[in-house]
Amino acid sequence: MSGTAEPYLASPSATLEILQRYGLHTQKKYGQNFLIDAHIPEKIREAAQIGESDNVIEIGPGIGTLTQFLAQKAGHVTAVEIDTHLIPVLEETLSEYEGIRILQGDILKLKPEELLSDGQGEGELKVVANLPYYITTPVLMWLLESDLPLSSCTVMVQKEVADRIQASPGSRDYGALSLAVQYYTEPREVLQVPPSCFLPKPNVGSSVVHMKLRNREERLPREEESRLFRVIRAAFSQRRKTLYNALRNREGALWTKEEIARSIAACGFREDVRGEALSLEDFIRLSGELG
Repeated sequence: MSGTAEPYLASPSATLEILQRYGLHTQKKYGQNFLIDAHIPEKIREAAQIGESDNVIEIGPGIGTLTQFLAQKAGHVTAVEIDTHLIPVLEETLSEYEGIRILQGDILKLKPEELLSDGQGEGELKVVANLPYYITTPVLMWLLESDLPLSSCTVMVQKEVADRIQASPGSRDYGALSLAVQYYTEPREVLQVPPSCFLPKPNVGSSVVHMKLRNREERLPREEESRLFRVIRAAFSQRRKTLYNALRNREGALWTKEEIARSIAACGFREDVRGEALSLEDFIRLSGELG
């Protein structure tokens, strides 16, 4: 266990005291909304199933509210914070906990190996994050495609993103993000978080989604995997078009009209089928036919 100190930041008064003492204001460009309800980080930690030998990567720790709860249970925590003004704050609020590494930087510009450290234990590697809306999809895709030996990702996102992650074929929310997350993981929504739990209060509700990573053996070989996602991106690049037209009109299309038509027919799909009607398994079959 990293530390025995009791978390104390998850309240309006403690959060405001820290921000005022350091002369800080929430940064809209970083999508900063600080948790002020202690029940939420506790439930996030529980959903992430943090054990005493586990290694946690936290993205966007802010002032350390959730980090304190994670550090109570985890063996090691690497907290990645982009805002340089918050580094001195984190050094203070996390000072009573051992096994914490504060890493200043943009998660999207770091190399995966930079997130690993010699201080890590033998447990599983897990990601926990409160993700700002503007970088949710890029961060999720970066993590899933990084080849980090992750066992799970537990992230708080806007409710509409959670809906997209879990969406089924034919629904309005279904798209490339749904397919990507469901290909790499087994996602499930574990908690809904109202705006009143944050400072400042956001305009929309949030959800916590737990994603258990699939084993590499459950996935396609890398070359086939790359082709699958080229097909998926092309299919959803123009949602109103049929699958045939979306694939045919995709800039830099890799297949001829004849190859596309033949492959759609070989899968038994209607000529006017749209990408949003296809399941992940359907896309895998189509990708295989397109070769």
